[in-house]
Amino acid sequence: MQLRDFLSVGQILISVVLSVLVLLQVKGTGFGASLGGQESQFRTRRGVQRTMHRMTIVLVAVFLIFSAWSVAAS
Repeated sequence: MQLRDFLSVGQILISVVLSVLVLLQVKGTGFGASLGGQESQFRTRRGVQRTMHRMTIVLVAVFLIFSAWSVAAS
């Protein structure tokens, strides 16, 4: 398995996990908020929501690193 194959598989796996995380986070909001509307109240993230939010940020950073590495390797 070459480096490009490893990077491609890594990008696919990270993108699937990111999609799931984003969909799980949107599930807790109202219908209008998920389509670009505004929530009527402000809520702080606690517990699982905070963890999912932080995991999303980390995975986006990892995805960007994999993408840059993939471009550099090609």
